[in-house]
Amino acid sequence: MNTIIGESIRGKNVLELRYRGYSRFVEPHAYGRDKGGDEILRCFQTSGGSASGESIGWKLLKVRDVFSLHRTKEELTQRPDYRRNDRAMVYVFFQL
Repeated sequence: MNTIIGESIRGKNVLELRYRGYSRFVEPHAYGRDKGGDEILRCFQTSGGSASGESIGWKLLKVRDVFSLHRTKEELTQRPDYRRNDRAMVYVFFQL
């Protein structure tokens, strides 16, 4: 389990990370494990690149593909369309 992600959710801080070759700023909302056992992060990307070309919006990232992760001092606000108990996760470590 990644403690930086957990601390960012508890502290409501934006994360800066690299994912699949792109720098991104994301607002972490939920962190858990999927049915295949992979750790995943439900987040809202506010800026940066994306293979899909969609640089803003909801993302579900596999934590094993995250590189160069750090917590920023920027605070996040829970998105109004966020739903707790993400169905993609069979086990939730942290959530807003």
